[in-house]
Amino acid sequence: MKDSLIIALDFPNKGQVLNFLEAFESEQLFVKVGMELFYSEGPSIIEALKKQNHKIFLDLKLHDIPNTVKRAMKVLASFGCDLVNVHAAGGSEMMTAALEGLDAGTPSGLKRPDCIAVTQLTSTSEAQAKSEQFITGSLQESVLNYAELAKRSGLDGVVCSPLEAGMIHHRLGSEFHTVTPGIRPLESEMQDQKRTATPAFAREQGISAIVVGRPITHAANPLESYLKIKNDWKGVRL
Repeated sequence: MKDSLIIALDFPNKGQVLNFLEAFESEQLFVKVGMELFYSEGPSIIEALKKQNHKIFLDLKLHDIPNTVKRAMKVLASFGCDLVNVHAAGGSEMMTAALEGLDAGTPSGLKRPDCIAVTQLTSTSEAQAKSEQFITGSLQESVLNYAELAKRSGLDGVVCSPLEAGMIHHRLGSEFHTVTPGIRPLESEMQDQKRTATPAFAREQGISAIVVGRPITHAANPLESYLKIKNDWKGVRL
């Protein structure tokens, strides 16, 4: 996962995904399958992406009682994805159960998917966290608390905004993965994201992987946009 650029495949169906991917025939990608696409197509979309040798982040953000999450993760482990996630707000028992399910469901001889925990969504603002979640500390403190809980539970990393990743690495070490959505090139609009940053800023913070959706998927030339963002992320100057 280290130094990965993950493309969020925020499309409603497999046909649009495969049409989008035609421009990337020469690239082995790391892609994210979210709720809309997975609920529309089910495991068949995972099979289609694996046939094209792409790495897959199955982004379903599980959040339920520990036994339900454990049983769900046992099923998801059989799909052969590289990365899955839960909500850290589900607690340490739930996160531990998620890992138990992944271990039980991963075919013999294969590595279990990495599992990361969502801390606070990048659409959440400081004011919203205080007024709606009744968080008494700062949003950053909430994110760090969830990250520490995820690490103690044995998870591989967290989903956070680019603004908190440096703090997490400072406290929990560089081997604890930070995966950050909300990445926007300077010329892009924020849309519904509130805590955003550029690819270059993400690199400076030592972030493990960035997730980019609309700046690539809605671009006039998606491959060109992907390569530009990838170069900014890698620090490559052309």
